[in-house]
Amino acid sequence: MPPKTSRRSFLQSSVVAGFASGLPSHSLLTNQSVQPPKEKGLVFLFQGDSITDGNRGRNTDPNHIMGHGYAFSIASRIGADFPEEGFLFYNRGISGNKITDLQKRWQTDTLDLKPDVLSVLVGINDTNAIVNKSAEAISLEEFETIYRTLLTDSKKQNPATLFVLGIPFVYPVGKRKENWELWRDDTAKRQVIVRKLAAEFDAVLVDYPALVDKAITKAPIEYWIWDGIHPTVFTHELMAREWIKQVSARLKFLKKYRY
Repeated sequence: MPPKTSRRSFLQSSVVAGFASGLPSHSLLTNQSVQPPKEKGLVFLFQGDSITDGNRGRNTDPNHIMGHGYAFSIASRIGADFPEEGFLFYNRGISGNKITDLQKRWQTDTLDLKPDVLSVLVGINDTNAIVNKSAEAISLEEFETIYRTLLTDSKKQNPATLFVLGIPFVYPVGKRKENWELWRDDTAKRQVIVRKLAAEFDAVLVDYPALVDKAITKAPIEYWIWDGIHPTVFTHELMAREWIKQVSARLKFLKKYRY
């Protein structure tokens, strides 16, 4: 692994500047004082499944590197408004990914990128595996253990890492109406796990289900979540606003945005 300075030089020469896409056991992590992240040269990394992926490009083409979802909206806004800060943005979401898929690529797609701000939204494909009785389905206990291990590995690398954990969601639209109770109940249990991990790791928690629940008082659910899982462009915008709002409690410069 090259030193961080050379890594950044390489990235900035291959992508538009500013746009790229041990610790004790977990039981003691809540007692660790978390250093406030620096606010210059921050590396933002978005991890997860198709919701984060946003049909992103798989090369260094800066026109497509962040996809077309909430991660794009966040990066485009912050990158445009704070160009002098030298921020870098990565999107490493992959459609269909479960927590075990993140585990397999965590070194290359997370640790090697050395993020200062690590945003994760994962879980709905784990529920999908349960609903469809996939051979790759894992228990809730395994889901929690693997998720915790990934966060712990990131903390070992950089104790000042700011985690932003998104709560997964599902709604009874389209095929999700089939086996709806199982979809709802399993997702709800994973939501509890994400909340638990957010507390353990002093993470920023982004409550996407609450955001959507509020939105559907203004328009039907299909307007916001077209197939029960995937957001429409309108919801991605709301997700970006909520992400920035919640993270601004820790990255004070984001209070520029008033949502």
